[in-house]
Amino acid sequence: MAVITTGNHPKALWPGVHAWFGATYTNYAAEYPMSFDEKSSTKNFEEDVEQTSFGLAPIKPEGSATSYDSHQQGYTKRYVHVAYALGYIVTREELADNLYREVSMNRAQSLAFSMSQTRENVGANIYNRAFTSTYAGGDGKELLADNHPTLSSTFSNELATPAALSEAAIEDLCVQIMNATNSRGLKISLRPTKLIVSTANAFEAERILKSDKQNDTANNAVNALKSKGAIPTYDVNHYLSSSTPNYWFIRTNAPNGMCWMNRESVSFSKDSDFDTDNAKAKAYMRFSAGWTDPRGLYGSAAT
Repeated sequence: MAVITTGNHPKALWPGVHAWFGATYTNYAAEYPMSFDEKSSTKNFEEDVEQTSFGLAPIKPEGSATSYDSHQQGYTKRYVHVAYALGYIVTREELADNLYREVSMNRAQSLAFSMSQTRENVGANIYNRAFTSTYAGGDGKELLADNHPTLSSTFSNELATPAALSEAAIEDLCVQIMNATNSRGLKISLRPTKLIVSTANAFEAERILKSDKQNDTANNAVNALKSKGAIPTYDVNHYLSSSTPNYWFIRTNAPNGMCWMNRESVSFSKDSDFDTDNAKAKAYMRFSAGWTDPRGLYGSAAT
């Protein structure tokens, strides 16, 4: 068990330190809410269950009986909430002999920073592993796959040929989104809502979506993505893996797509140990993150 003693900050026992640095930095504004739809939970776990629709209506010949269809339960996605906790222990002597109040204050700020970073990394990893088959959703497939099963066939929510972020590649994926169907193969009004990129593509995303004319060409043609309002905005996720910097994603308006379940918000508490007089502080939170309907996200695994 790690315990902070007078030996951890020997300089804090003497006057003359001009500044303490490194324990706290400015944090980015919360980014995981841009990548998920946040919901609250009061249970140990939550389940989302697919319900299939009816098919197309057949022609009814005069005098003949009406055809009847059925719908049924599909796959189930379970969100099991995970607890995250971190704390620190400080000896009575360290607190008494430490001449610099900011050292103690920085510990609490650093703990809050760690909890925030934990949330961001958990959320980003859902995207980092989107093409990895060992991380499967309720339908048994990875988040972005070309063979999500349905009652009628399969569907794909990844770009057929992985491509780096470009105007043409985004248009191709938008067309794929516009052609989306439900579990019975019927067309649904699926629309892009935002582009999500890593820091490596931050400036390229700005050029592509904000240019009035076609990006990086001499063509005197409008930027169709901008003029049609195909993708209203984009977000840069600073926590997407640097090992796959060219992954990019498009969120859609599919209900129950990317989901974040808050079971217990982050809380901070402190206490002391009677025998040792050590002071303790800790932070705790509990949540789950994932996806229910993979139609909520499309993307490209460009290398």
